[in-house]
Amino acid sequence: MSSYYKSDIPIDELKNLLGDDPDADAILRRLLVNPFQKPPMLSPSKYKKALEKLNCSEDSISSLREDYAPLLFDEFYKNVPFPKPKGAKFSFIDLFAGIGGFRMAFQNLGGECLFCSEWDTQAKKTYEANFGDVPYGDITRIKAKEIPNHDILCAGFPCQAFSIAGKRGGFEDTRGTLFFDVARIIKEKKPKAFFLENVKGLMNHRSGETLKTILNTLRNDLNYYVPDPQVMNAKKFGVPQNRERIFIVGFRKDLKINDFQYPKPSSKSVSFADVKEESEVSVKYYMSTQYLQTLRNHKERHAKKGNGFGYEIIPDTGTANAIVVGGMGRERNLVYDHRLTNFVPVTKIKGEVNREGIRRMTPREWARLQGFPDSFVIPVADASAYKQFGNSVAVPAIQATAKKIVQKMYI
Repeated sequence: MSSYYKSDIPIDELKNLLGDDPDADAILRRLLVNPFQKPPMLSPSKYKKALEKLNCSEDSISSLREDYAPLLFDEFYKNVPFPKPKGAKFSFIDLFAGIGGFRMAFQNLGGECLFCSEWDTQAKKTYEANFGDVPYGDITRIKAKEIPNHDILCAGFPCQAFSIAGKRGGFEDTRGTLFFDVARIIKEKKPKAFFLENVKGLMNHRSGETLKTILNTLRNDLNYYVPDPQVMNAKKFGVPQNRERIFIVGFRKDLKINDFQYPKPSSKSVSFADVKEESEVSVKYYMSTQYLQTLRNHKERHAKKGNGFGYEIIPDTGTANAIVVGGMGRERNLVYDHRLTNFVPVTKIKGEVNREGIRRMTPREWARLQGFPDSFVIPVADASAYKQFGNSVAVPAIQATAKKIVQKMYI
């Protein structure tokens, strides 16, 4: 958690009050940003004690407004690339937030995020560095009634349980049931709309029964108008990545919305050249001769079996494969780059750096493939960055759909 608190605030005393609660950082941040509202997961008794440490009581909390007003907004958001908008047009919450792809899209449209949740520690660091908020962790710990009221619920609920690239446990998998945490929050808070995202494999998981259960929950149990889900490809919305994901949107029935059209593809033509690093990158991204040979042998073995597995080199004029975590995610998106001038390895490798100009994409290139601007801060090591961008939503496709949702709600 960033340490830019004013010296006269009893931070250590507040931290001791919160103890070893896994959400202590998120609670403390919300308490200082908006002490006029009890943060989720903070008991009434501790909230009262926290106010006392801030030299006020619930009865005289208005005194805090004047004393801490400069802190409440500027202190936490003035130095982040993507601060909360002033005069927001609508509100939303960001569940399974990752590094904030949904938030980026909805803030670009004038929305204010009132609550965010993400369990991965490294992803939370990236989220805080860019938006100034510390996400809560395990969503299953948080009572739905404690989450702020909001207009739109956003959730890229975990992909692993439904991915055609992994195990097919679905709802029998623990993470698969996290959809029902989304459902219980919708049931309690009744947002005007929701926007859910998942892997394409959700469409045919268990012969469509998994999706049928999800839609039945949203349409019948929760009473939302939910048009047929749509598989959207990021490459059709301005980024050179072949990434298909299922989008599910819904509107509360009392809004009388009974039709919805997903956005049409962009006419913008893009290729990897549009996101390629502008200058020479570190030698650490270049393959060693030995590892490159290993990849070639691996691909040849599968080719003899009639399989299409293996590494792939994306030309500057081409479109990247979906960037994913694990497996051959990075090796299926190798590129040519002949600008390297220093071939001395900076990491331990077997063999020497290849002279064919073959390298992995950089984390910044992955960020661009997901539609994040270059002002998006990457405060973590490369391994974490690849994981985070590989797990993220593609911002342009999300934003195009979000715009349609907001327009339909007449916000």
